[in-house]
Amino acid sequence: MDHAHSEPIFDAVLTPHRSLSPQGVRYLLFGVAGMLSLVGLFFAAQGAWLVLPFFGCEIALFWWAFRTNARDGRRFEHLRLTPDALTVARVRPSGQAHEHKFAPPHWLSVELSPRPGGDNELWLASHGRSLKVGGFLTPEERGDLANALRAALKKLRAPQS
Repeated sequence: MDHAHSEPIFDAVLTPHRSLSPQGVRYLLFGVAGMLSLVGLFFAAQGAWLVLPFFGCEIALFWWAFRTNARDGRRFEHLRLTPDALTVARVRPSGQAHEHKFAPPHWLSVELSPRPGGDNELWLASHGRSLKVGGFLTPEERGDLANALRAALKKLRAPQS
């Protein structure tokens, strides 16, 4: 294989958006834990000390939810289009990767299917196989990705001069 065929025409890494940094999550969790502790201590001072374990469970539940969310944020999809194939590598939060390959990419179609409520789905299809990509992206981001992939495929299909 020569060097021209190994260079990607399109290369993108798709990651889920996270609105809080790890430090922001830490501050939020400490704030929630502090507020729940104050409320729990108030009730305990009034004689209702049995609420303290429930407040402790709420704090643990908040911690677990944010930890699970942060772990889920480590997943990503890597789309790479070369003249030989389109490869979609999905990497789970655990680091386990699964690769889908569409070869040759000249027959690949990119479909943006509308869904009720203004949402959409991005599908790649070729030779009777289809794959949904970018499920964690916003509808606008999926539209931009579809347009970029279509432009890259058009460039690939154009005759070389």
